[in-house]
Amino acid sequence: MERCELEERHLAKLAEYNLQGVAREHCAALRYHPGEVIVREGDEIEGLALTVKGLAKVSRSTPVGKNLILCYYLSDGMMGEIELLTHQRSATTTVTAISDFECVSVDRASVAEQLRVNIPFWQRLGAVLADKLQRSSENYALSSLCSAQERLCAYICKNAPGGLFCDQLTDVACSVGTSYRHVFRLLADLCREGVLQKSRQGYRVKRPEELARRAQAGRGTTKTDDPNKREETAP
Repeated sequence: MERCELEERHLAKLAEYNLQGVAREHCAALRYHPGEVIVREGDEIEGLALTVKGLAKVSRSTPVGKNLILCYYLSDGMMGEIELLTHQRSATTTVTAISDFECVSVDRASVAEQLRVNIPFWQRLGAVLADKLQRSSENYALSSLCSAQERLCAYICKNAPGGLFCDQLTDVACSVGTSYRHVFRLLADLCREGVLQKSRQGYRVKRPEELARRAQAGRGTTKTDDPNKREETAP
């Protein structure tokens, strides 16, 4: 994580939430590299972070803390709003940068009184929450209606900045709801069919249009896996 100077794009983002009047000493512009954890579930959270640019993955662990379950992706909006509304001091999700990611953080305690009467802020926050609810519903539909290959292709489409997919396969398996071995077989199938190409760095997307087509194939339809091929699920 790097701190950088507040610039016009950061001030414009604050203005979107009617926070342009917040003292500069209570704001910080932060930059993250791909793979860096922006917020870790369970850690103390002291601010609101407004997304300026980049893409991040938001996830939660299961109650026993073993698996990683994908919730949604973040390319706009806010981090820390759930904790603000529920008066929690600990982060409820883990946010990890997928691409170069930049946000402007506002100290929550310093703006608490201002937020009480900041109606435009709450209107914008309501829109952010509605968008997250819609995306969570879409992800639920994806996991319910699509085959493992379709879910994996959708996951790769979101997690291959620059056309390179290099996520931990154990996390991938939990996120798409299948076993590590099955993910490995599906990746091998995609490589054999020329959609992906395995490299030392990970998997290079060779046919992005075909990958996107497969990711969308099962949306809005009932999942119809070949009954002779049993899909393995994560334990």
